[in-house]
Order: sequence, then C-alpha cells, then structure tokens
Amino acid sequence: MTETDDQLPAEPDAGESAADERPPVDLRPALEAVLMIADEPLDHLVLAQAVGHPPAEVEQALRDLADEYTEQGRGFELRELAGGWRFYSREEYADVVSAFVLEGQQAKLSQAALETLAVVAYRQPVSRSRISAIRGVNVDGVVRTLVTRGLIVELGNDAESGAILYGTTNYFLERMGLSGLDELPELAPMLPDLEDLDSELERVAQQTADREAPVDEAQPTGDDTQPTGDADV
Repeated sequence: MTETDDQLPAEPDAGESAADERPPVDLRPALEAVLMIADEPLDHLVLAQAVGHPPAEVEQALRDLADEYTEQGRGFELRELAGGWRFYSREEYADVVSAFVLEGQQAKLSQAALETLAVVAYRQPVSRSRISAIRGVNVDGVVRTLVTRGLIVELGNDAESGAILYGTTNYFLERMGLSGLDELPELAPMLPDLEDLDSELERVAQQTADREAPVDEAQPTGDDTQPTGDADV
C-alpha cells in the first residue's frame, strides 16, 4: 500500500531550510556589520532577512542603536532615510569630512600616471589602445586610476572601432591652473611631431602584421604533405 500525494509530507522550502540551519547571531552587532558595508539605505525587512530575526525586533534594535550613537556623541549616526537605514557622518563634522575628501586624498601621481595623463591631454579624444601604443605598455590600470581621480573622463566611442575615447576634465584644468586646453605648453622640440608619431605607429603596426602573416602560397614549399618550417623562428 502506497501513500497518496496528500499523505506525503511537504518538502521544506529551500530558503526556509537554509535560514533554519543558520546559527543565531547577536542582533545589534549583526545589524552593524551589515549596515557597515551597505552602499544604499536598507529596509528593516531586508535587514531582518539578512540577520535572521523578526522584523519588529530588527526595527526596534535599529532605533535603539540610533539613539545610542547620539547619546554617545559618535561622529556618525544611523538614520532612516529614503525608505531604509544607513550610516551617515554627522552634519557638525561636515567640514572635516570635506577637507579629507578634497585635500587629504591628494596623493602624488606616479610617473606612469603622469605620462598617461600627458598623452590624453595632448591626443584627446584618445583610446586606451592608442595610449598603450604611444607608451609601449598596457595602461588599463593607470587609466582607471585617472578616471577615479576625476582627471580624465569617457567622451564616447570611436565611430570605426567602437573603442572608448578619453579626454581630460575641468578638474584637470583646475589642478593644472589652466583656463583651457589651448593653454597647454607646446611639446618639446625633441619630441616627434604628432603626425610623424602617427606615421611611426602605423609603420610599427604594419611590421607586426607582416611578421604574423602566413607564408605566401606562391612560394615553393616542396611536398605539400611536409611542414614548411616554423614561421615563428
């Protein structure tokens, strides 16, 4: 005799099973840990699911934490804003925070970053591949650094290749003390002219293509079943 479907025990939901198997955590420290890495306000229901506690308890714990930070005079506060909870620096310390963000993080650029920035300034709009060709090294990491620092920005895409084109920003002009790109100093006389530089880059690219081209089919190769030799040697 077999059991019918109605008599079979219901299979537990996968999400509920995982939540039941998760060991309980201290509510308030768990909330602090999750909120510390949040990049946007989190609803108390989302937080409740994350820490594995009832929503009502989570909401009350959030309000208790907010009151506690205020009573202790912390430099940060826990605020309910935009439908969720998140840590914020206190308004009375706005000047300190601004000074740190705008001035305290102004570390010197590396030589590689300065060289890449110079190429962008004089050749913009320019793609990363073109910068790499001019400098002779991969510049992906340096370009990301310059974008993060607000010195260069994406200007669009090349019409032919679709590559991202980069140019300098107003912040770059501000840091250089320039009113516009027309005030950039002229390139030193010993440097190649920009047109000559383009010609040289095209020549190098053609040489590379020639080296990688297959052996001319018209050239005698002997027995077709035999190898023609190692082209990479």
